[in-house]
Amino acid sequence: MTVNQTPITITIPTWRYATTHSNGTGSIKTKPADFIVKEQLSFQPEGTGEHAFIQIQKTGENTEYIARLLARFSGVRQRDVSYAGLKDRHAVTTQWFSIWLPGKSDPDWKKIETEGIKVLQTTRHARKLKRGVLAGNKFQIVIRDWQGDKDELESQLQLIKQEGIPNYFGSQRFGIQGNNVNKALALFQGAKVKREQRGIYLSSVRSYLFNYLLSERVKLGIWNQGIEGDVFIFDQSRSYFKSDHLDSTVLDRVKKGEIHPAGLMVGKGDFETTAKALAMEESIVNTYKVLVDGLVKFDVKANRRAFRVLVNNLQWEFQEDSIVVLNFFLPSGSFATALLRELINN
Repeated sequence: MTVNQTPITITIPTWRYATTHSNGTGSIKTKPADFIVKEQLSFQPEGTGEHAFIQIQKTGENTEYIARLLARFSGVRQRDVSYAGLKDRHAVTTQWFSIWLPGKSDPDWKKIETEGIKVLQTTRHARKLKRGVLAGNKFQIVIRDWQGDKDELESQLQLIKQEGIPNYFGSQRFGIQGNNVNKALALFQGAKVKREQRGIYLSSVRSYLFNYLLSERVKLGIWNQGIEGDVFIFDQSRSYFKSDHLDSTVLDRVKKGEIHPAGLMVGKGDFETTAKALAMEESIVNTYKVLVDGLVKFDVKANRRAFRVLVNNLQWEFQEDSIVVLNFFLPSGSFATALLRELINN
């Protein structure tokens, strides 16, 4: 990857692999039922309140389309419809939506059903559904036309089950051919961008810088280990803490998966890291100063994200010689593609 002090265009590289990358190949999303995602809320709706909660299973439809449909059907503004996260169109996905209906009864939600839209359950809650308030997502993914070494794939899966995977942002975050990052660069240089697109482009830049930093730690074999000056984040949490000294207690908690080293999500604010961890982050910031300055200009706040994610309840099954079925759970904010990229060249 070529690094320039003042980049004109950004190319999304192949981020480094944590496992001995397989030469195996395969196809995903051959049909929607090959990629099943079930959203798990981090709370239980109360059953009463101004916000109607509706759980929908959708096939071949994207999240924003469903939100617009619910707004029209309910006779409310689109901003009164909320969801916790975007779900892929080319899949069978189950997710929750909330619709603000103060003083109104629920319409007959069954009337929105089509071949690709099914209403699974409805309830009420006092507050709207906010972005990111998920425990995570359950996945069932079918890899078809798989070719490779079965023993090698088994070994990789066992290692992932024990050690987790690098918590990379998926390629979908960067748009077609990584163009979202370059559109953000154009935004920083004065291009006019619609408000609804601005957040997407800013997010892509932060994701790019985080992946770059994580890839460097994978290269050094320290993506799943604490180093001097690290900040650590609790497993399946957004809470983190600084540790100036790597004592045996901290290292043991990292080994057990209770905490993870946390990488910088670039923006306004202090680094919080020190020593070797700080030096690595400063190197990234200095290399991509144009991108960093752009994020600060748009008042994006710095944050932290775990370098490692544990893949819970990982199971696999070989069907015939060319089909592999994976079942697993990932916490909110992590990408199934980060797992798949370790297993197949797709």
